[in-house]
Amino acid sequence: MKGLLRGFLWLLILGLLAVAIAIGSAAWWGWKRPVPMKTPVVDYLIDAGSTPRQIAVAMRDAGIDVQPDAFIWLARLSGRDKLLKAGAYEAREGDTPWLLLERMANGDMTQTRLTFPEGWTFGQIRAALDASPQVRHDTRGMDDQALLQRLGLEADAPEGLFYPDTYVFAPGSSDLDVLRRAAQAGRQTLERAWAERDRDLPLETPYQALILASIVEKETGHGADRARVAGVFINRLKIGMPLQTDPTVIYGLGADYQGRLRRKDLERDTPWNTYTRAGLPPTPIASPGKAALDATLHPERHKYLYFVSRGDGTSEFSTDLSAHNRAVSKYILKR
Repeated sequence: MKGLLRGFLWLLILGLLAVAIAIGSAAWWGWKRPVPMKTPVVDYLIDAGSTPRQIAVAMRDAGIDVQPDAFIWLARLSGRDKLLKAGAYEAREGDTPWLLLERMANGDMTQTRLTFPEGWTFGQIRAALDASPQVRHDTRGMDDQALLQRLGLEADAPEGLFYPDTYVFAPGSSDLDVLRRAAQAGRQTLERAWAERDRDLPLETPYQALILASIVEKETGHGADRARVAGVFINRLKIGMPLQTDPTVIYGLGADYQGRLRRKDLERDTPWNTYTRAGLPPTPIASPGKAALDATLHPERHKYLYFVSRGDGTSEFSTDLSAHNRAVSKYILKR
């Protein structure tokens, strides 16, 4: 009797072992097959402190059809459940669950990028961040002053403080982090440029240099003209002549600008109207790049006081009003 019982137990154990092996083999084989995904490429984010189950759920929510229980089983059996790293990842068509697990255990994270072009206003920078699906929108609905406080920036206005460049970051990063990096780059670039400036300029502070550089940025369609355009504005400041530059008027009009400046626009007084007010406007009007900063702080030495666009990106420069009026008649009025 005992022999029969012992034999039955052995058969039961062998049967269970065979079933376990079959299930394990099937599961293992399944985890070596491509995982179904809603699109050929799926980006997903793993938060710090996530458990294997939370990771599996996050992957499924993103559109990667993994089975949470199977994922947990594979992660624990392979010992990788303790190695999974938080961050941004990319799943590609043909990836197996095992490959996805390996990628997260090794911390092979993805990166994305966002470009702020030279001459963009802060409003355009914020709009680009708000429109990007790759950033976490922590500043959405936050006014400019609150944003400056969150970034620890002691400034009355954000315009011009954020350096135009391409910023690489992990998808899911906070827009505050991107702006913090742009502000740091802007501060460092301005500090270096100011330290190397020509010493006889009518600019008293780095912020004044930033304001004028933003005007040079917006007024220059041809890179070779930057230093000459900057020289015109420097000459005007030295003799107390109004800057009379259209981009400042446009900036002051804000949403009222309809794409064409009219005489009444030039006569409408705002803090940024350099036709109605002498000197520099109170803030930059855009984010100047390094080339505009360098041109502003190392302007071309000449006697020009006027310039007008030729319509091809270059400018015609004049030393007196009569010559300037002739240039306006030729290039603007087409007479």
